[in-house]
Parts: sequence; C-alpha cells; structure tokens
Amino acid sequence: MTQQNPNIDPTDVPPAAASDLPHAPPDDSEQVYFEGSPLVRASFGRMFLHFLICIALILLPFFWMRVFPTHHVPGWLIAVFILVGLVQLVIPWLMTQSISYRITNYRIDYKRGLLSRSVDSLELWHVDHIGWHQSFFQRIMGVGDIDVRARDDQERELKLIGLPNPEPLFRSLEQRIIAVKRQRGVVKMDTGS
Repeated sequence: MTQQNPNIDPTDVPPAAASDLPHAPPDDSEQVYFEGSPLVRASFGRMFLHFLICIALILLPFFWMRVFPTHHVPGWLIAVFILVGLVQLVIPWLMTQSISYRITNYRIDYKRGLLSRSVDSLELWHVDHIGWHQSFFQRIMGVGDIDVRARDDQERELKLIGLPNPEPLFRSLEQRIIAVKRQRGVVKMDTGS
C-alpha cells in the first residue's frame, strides 16, 4: 500500500515532459496573415482593356453620327452606350470584390461571389506545394500571386491573386506549413515513381 503525502495536491503534479511527446503540442491560437480582397491594381491588363472598351462604347454613337450624318441616332441609344461604357470601368473592381481571402497560420479560406457566397477552406497541413509569382508589372505595382497545391480528400489548386507584397507572406506560409506538418506528425514520403 502506497502512502500519499497529504501536503501535495494530485492536480499540482506536472504533466509528462514535453520531450516525451511524439511532436509539439498544438497551439490553438490563430494568427491572421492576410485578410481581404485582391488589389485592383493587380489586374492592370484587365483594367486597361475595360478602359478601352469604355472609351469605344462612349465614342461609338458620335463616330456613327460623324460617318453617317443622314442617320439619326436616338438620344436614349447614346445614353445606353455611355452607361454601358461607364459600367466597364466598375467591372474590374467588382471582380476583385467578388473574391476574398483569409490566410491564417492554420488555414486558407477562399471566398467567392457578390450576391451569393461560397467558401473553400484549406488546412495548411494538407499543402503539398506552395509558390509565388510576380510579373514585371506586378513588381511595379507591389503585388503578386501565390499558388497553393494540396491533396486532402481531393487534389486541388488555389491561386491567390493580387496579394500585396507577396514574398513575406509566402515565406511565412512556407515556414508555417512545415511547422504544422511537424505538429501533426505528417511525414512526406517519396514513392519513387
């Protein structure tokens, strides 16, 4: 029969040493690396194309009246062309606002849609490959893209476009993916095929 010391509370006994655990204990605090929509300036080519379409639509009725002076263009048609032309200037902004990202130290949430929303969530420990890209114009604008490939219940690829200053975010994600995989005891094995 073992005798217990009445001065020691059994709940005060420290848990097993951390070195006895197979991997690091999970840290449940979630830290947000980036939250928001792609920047409009990231799609400079699309913006320029919509600007040209806007100018063409606004000038088309006036060009038509100049080339064919005998044909009268109704005022309502001119107003429609001008309105559709001006809407072209808003389309790149609407396209970026229909996408939003929430990148944390555990997952990436990818939201799509303006009126209706769909959310795709990817846990970092599923990520097999991550890379980033900046075109010449993106470097000038201070934006870039991060590509994430993962294999969980399905194989999927996320392209996070228009992120401000992508290299530090990429480096943080790259290190965090390694840390999360270590915490979960995930080992990547090469099958040699």
